[in-house]
Amino acid sequence: MSQTAVIPQTANEAWILPSRGVVGMACLIVAESAIFTIFVVAYLYYLGRDQRGPTPRQVLDLPLFTSICLLSSSLTVHLAVAALHRGRRHACSLWLAATVLLGSIFLGGTAHEWYTLIYRDGLTIQTNLFGTTFYSLVGLHATHVLVGLAMLSLALVFSLNGSMSAKHTGRLEVLSLYWHFVDAVWVVVFTVVYVLGR
Repeated sequence: MSQTAVIPQTANEAWILPSRGVVGMACLIVAESAIFTIFVVAYLYYLGRDQRGPTPRQVLDLPLFTSICLLSSSLTVHLAVAALHRGRRHACSLWLAATVLLGSIFLGGTAHEWYTLIYRDGLTIQTNLFGTTFYSLVGLHATHVLVGLAMLSLALVFSLNGSMSAKHTGRLEVLSLYWHFVDAVWVVVFTVVYVLGR
């Protein structure tokens, strides 16, 4: 007597694929993390190998205020996404404006720091290994902040003129992932350059 295998029938379940935007941003973040890792390792490798000054201890001050501003902007961009998800466009615009303001304060603080280092302390990218690795690492991060601010400013314009609604929440969330990445990288850069490096 032959037995036939019974294959249980299951209902057709729809696959829910992750957002292409989220997957794309995750891939970008992984690639950018690798680049930042190279710059951080280079900074640490050359730390203290200079034969001439200035040294980090002589010229670097802790950028506490601007760091708090940048890290706080992670909260404001999160609140902007949450407000848009609930259809509260005006609140979204307010939180996006706060995010852009906080990011701009951080970028302005970085520009002021560089101006002081170059014109008061004579530290340029060619001065010594510290100057080369400092401007490369901090400059790479500042470039990412600038790109993020440009995209957030564009989102703010869309929000203010009514072109952005709850159906665009996914796109704003993808942008917020980039901004959270920029903030997380700053924690690493701050620790390496301004805490361990001094």
